[in-house]
Amino acid sequence: MPSQATSLYPTSFGRPSKIAVIGAGAVGTAVAYAAAIRGDARDIALYDINAEKVRAEALDIAHGIQFTPCGSVVGSDDIEVVRASDLVIVTAGAKQSPGQSRLELAESTVKLMEKVVPALQEVAPDAVYMFVTNPVDIVTYVAQKISGLPASQVFGSGTVLDTSRLRYLVSQETGVATQNIHAYVAGEHGDSEVPLWSSAEIGNVPLTQWGTTLSGRVFGRDLRDEIAHEVVNSAYTIIDGKGATNYAIGLAASRIAGAVLRDEARVLTISTLLNDWHGISDVCMAAPTIVGRSGAGRVLVPPVTDDERQGLQQSAEKLREVARSFGY
Repeated sequence: MPSQATSLYPTSFGRPSKIAVIGAGAVGTAVAYAAAIRGDARDIALYDINAEKVRAEALDIAHGIQFTPCGSVVGSDDIEVVRASDLVIVTAGAKQSPGQSRLELAESTVKLMEKVVPALQEVAPDAVYMFVTNPVDIVTYVAQKISGLPASQVFGSGTVLDTSRLRYLVSQETGVATQNIHAYVAGEHGDSEVPLWSSAEIGNVPLTQWGTTLSGRVFGRDLRDEIAHEVVNSAYTIIDGKGATNYAIGLAASRIAGAVLRDEARVLTISTLLNDWHGISDVCMAAPTIVGRSGAGRVLVPPVTDDERQGLQQSAEKLREVARSFGY
């Protein structure tokens, strides 16, 4: 006979899909809200140790499900709410302060993951796990080691948001819809990330051959560097202004969730455990990866310049040093 706690919550046995979002802060609630609006899963569960807040946040979203494809939204401080989830999205962690780098968040967040990951595995051992908590590359690597799960089953949101920021800025320069701009950011989700300009295209036109932009410039080094700088620093700008980034990462995580649960085989720059990718191994960082129902699939190897390769290797080494400092 199921426990009282278990029976309170929808499960995904027999098929409606279920997403569990861990953490009911600004990011977690944005992820749950975006997933509900987009209909990424039939059932959405929100888990947080703050019982009053998590129930209120879930209820606020649930009151609007009439207007969404979603079927139920529940919130609880009982980890049983996560049971039988198909996808677990972890957003819980220390809040990034103005001027603080993502890597500076590492120590407290790693300690949290050492407690949270085993507890989640007990109730959702077969789920695909996506980590959004910063520093996401370190968190993903640590979680993969703690869980012992296949690398495909544990990945981070990586630079999906950074890639969206890059495409947005290129769109502003060209007037072309972001959906027709094909450019990626790889490496750390943070200060050492690397825009892959050499493979960037608008339609099938290489970015370097685009010609004059709306501002009367061309995509030379100066313009590319300005855009790259804005991509890296945009989160700091938002944090300085409003205290947290949440809407865009909510949409980005929802986009990844849809790729998993609808088995879309979509190419996204998630953070995954790399094995001889441009000479980089045993580190989690962002690379163009095919994402589907099994999680992180084939990692694509786009052509890169020597400078881009060097930047990616430096990014990997930076992340590796941080992970090693915590014994991973």
